[in-house]
Amino acid sequence: MFYEKECNLCTIYMDTIMVFNRLIYIVLFLLPSLALSADSSHGSVPHLNGEGLAIFWVIPFVGILLSIAVFPLVAEEFWHHNFGKISLFWAASLILPFLVSQGFKITVYEILHVGLLEYIPFIILLLALFTISGGVRLKGTLVGTPTLNTIIIFVGTALASWMGTTGAAMLLIRPLIRANSKRKNKVHVIVFFIFLVANIGGSLTPLGDPPLFLGFLKGVNFFWTTSAMFAPMLFLVVCLLIIFFALDTYLYRKEGQLEVDHSQKEKIGLDGSFNLLLLAGVVGGVLLSGFWKPQISIEIYHVHIELQNIVRDILLLLLTYCSWVMTSKEIRDQNEYTWFPIIEVAKLFAGIFVTIIPAIAILKAGTKGALSTVVASVSNNGEPINYMYFWLTGILSSFLDNAPTYLVFFNTAGGDPNFLMNSIPNTLLAISAGAVFMGANTYIGNAPNFMVKSISESSGIKMPSFFGYFFKWAVPILMPLFIIVTYIFF
Repeated sequence: MFYEKECNLCTIYMDTIMVFNRLIYIVLFLLPSLALSADSSHGSVPHLNGEGLAIFWVIPFVGILLSIAVFPLVAEEFWHHNFGKISLFWAASLILPFLVSQGFKITVYEILHVGLLEYIPFIILLLALFTISGGVRLKGTLVGTPTLNTIIIFVGTALASWMGTTGAAMLLIRPLIRANSKRKNKVHVIVFFIFLVANIGGSLTPLGDPPLFLGFLKGVNFFWTTSAMFAPMLFLVVCLLIIFFALDTYLYRKEGQLEVDHSQKEKIGLDGSFNLLLLAGVVGGVLLSGFWKPQISIEIYHVHIELQNIVRDILLLLLTYCSWVMTSKEIRDQNEYTWFPIIEVAKLFAGIFVTIIPAIAILKAGTKGALSTVVASVSNNGEPINYMYFWLTGILSSFLDNAPTYLVFFNTAGGDPNFLMNSIPNTLLAISAGAVFMGANTYIGNAPNFMVKSISESSGIKMPSFFGYFFKWAVPILMPLFIIVTYIFF
């Protein structure tokens, strides 16, 4: 928030140009290796063997995740001005030794593989959802009664699976804050909003939450998530809405009737509603890449990029551009829209996706790899222990980041989407549910959590600290429900 308050349009523009310039430099650096792709059909695909990797190769991955967890707590202003450099440091701390240890070909192949097939589509989807949802503004006079608050949170929860937890949270958090501006007790409103809209609501589609989109990119069917996650999500949503309504009703009655200035009453409506059509286009683009299989691809240094994925990403970028040029500046100003959140995510996740390369390779090696104890803890004689997958994925998602955590355990379970969906669907469900549900345990569990906290604090709401949120809210409310979910589903 320190950076956001200082940002003006020129600064945002220069930051954006800087990011693109760095990407261009990287591409130019890699051009010599790309030229080798002409001969790729005559040679073997470079392969990183996880069996030969020592555990210390995971240090950069752990380092960047711990940096994300610790720096915002102990040096917030320093972090907001230097997170890109910290991410670059951890990425370089892996790449440079990797070039010496594994050689140029394997290092370039692994970076291109994760960049072209996972990182770029991931960032493009987030960019589209963030930009388009930032062009929609819910206006009108709202009064924060328990009924209205519950309705707003329920609507956000329902929208989150289709416009992303980031999109739904950014669309509704400011109207919710305005509705409760005269309430004395409103921290619990924001906390339950984080629980449901910023996390659990994104359970039903790959659009909803980043880990599920990574699963979709790996080959998990779009609607498998919808059918498999519906029951546990419904259980949590119903329980949390009942708890919230009871708590909000109790606190509302203690405060007495709210005074409303009817002379300034404004009708409820939407500004920038055409962006909802663009969001439908985003859904259509993602669905297109899942169902259209033309069997055409281009190859860049052994990495095959399928035509349907190229078309999807171009479509999402076009929709993003349309939203940006067609939405009035006034709407985005009223939504306090800046590029900072997406730039932050792009820089941090570039480091995360690079440093996770050896961790995934080691996990793919199974019991022959350096993380054999992790593999052994989630399986018994080769059979997956689903409740362990749920809790290990969830705990790491709570304190690190749910997208790479999902990827780690997805690969631990074998990494074959067809096998996971058809032969051991409860294991894939446990991984998916752990990553999405338990991202709500802390502010850093999912990207929208911290964004909602920052927006709330800028509006004068004193949010609990990192540990206050975890111990006062997540532990007593979420943990008992997760234990019940474990017994019912896993």
